[in-house]
Amino acid sequence: MIWIWLGFTTLILALLALDLGVFHRKAHVVGTKEALIWSAVWITLGLSFSVFIYFAYEAHWFGIGRTIDLMSVSAANPLGHNDGFSAAVKYLTGYLIEKSLSVDNIFVIALVFSMIGVPPLYRHRVLFWGILGALVMRAVMIAVGVQLISRFSWIIYVFGGILILTALKMLLIKDNASDPAGSSVVRWCKRHLPVTECFHGEHFWVRAGTDASCEAAVPGARVERDAVVEKAKAGAWLMTPLFLAMIVVEFTDLVFAVDSIPAIFAITTDPFLVFTSNVFAIMGLRSLYFALEGMLGAFRHLKTALAVVLMLVGVKMMTHVWLKELFGEHFNLWVLAGIAAVLAAGVLASIMNPEDRKNP
Repeated sequence: MIWIWLGFTTLILALLALDLGVFHRKAHVVGTKEALIWSAVWITLGLSFSVFIYFAYEAHWFGIGRTIDLMSVSAANPLGHNDGFSAAVKYLTGYLIEKSLSVDNIFVIALVFSMIGVPPLYRHRVLFWGILGALVMRAVMIAVGVQLISRFSWIIYVFGGILILTALKMLLIKDNASDPAGSSVVRWCKRHLPVTECFHGEHFWVRAGTDASCEAAVPGARVERDAVVEKAKAGAWLMTPLFLAMIVVEFTDLVFAVDSIPAIFAITTDPFLVFTSNVFAIMGLRSLYFALEGMLGAFRHLKTALAVVLMLVGVKMMTHVWLKELFGEHFNLWVLAGIAAVLAAGVLASIMNPEDRKNP
């Protein structure tokens, strides 16, 4: 089993190295065409991995699939083992849920970039390192979640309740788009940390007293020399707004993970399926951001669809034993179809009602 984990980790590190070290080595503004191509590449990789999942679990390579999955336990399968078909369906369902929830995350990231004034030239760098950190955080949260579920099976119902409450909040409480959650993080950092007043190219940190190029943090403003740099002792390290943007991106992903991690546990408690579906969904978040950046206002009804999806998986999590008896062993296939139908309805409603579109 450990060889499967090592192999997957190596694959992801190799993909990240190619992404940053080869294809995006030089900073540039990512256009819509390039973003769409990369989005197609990441989605294809994510969906294609289900083929590996099928064969690996069907033949139980290196013992994979022998882990107890509480969502598969039944009279016919008391140990809760996943075969190839059930594992592939659960992986695809988890991938679809995480990918759809990441779209909501994109709305917040767009607000953060606008709030801090991050130049388009450097947004890919922020997203790359921010999402790399998000992968580490997700791995830790998944590991903790798996341990909690294995020790306290009743926590499944707590996770289900969290999802239902989150869905109700999304449906009933209108977010203030002008004051995203990350704004409080920005204010705290600027108050307590040595943050410069302007950008210094692609640098996350600069030394006080250096002559690094300075770009205005607020579009249109002219900053002759960074006031914080002037006051700091020569040689001291100072945080740039670019690093501050990365901190807020990490913070917002942590907030969204509180919803998305329980959502995937509603589908499966197999740690490999949970982690791989999360990773491939997050890996394409950067290109998806640039592809949708100019079209976010066109998906006005998608947030409602996401709330319904969370409600659906929350109810599924709390009634999985009864649903398994009602729909049979492969009832996850019905869950996958239901989630896809809800998301498609949200997209179609947005397209068919252009008069309702608003900018995020």
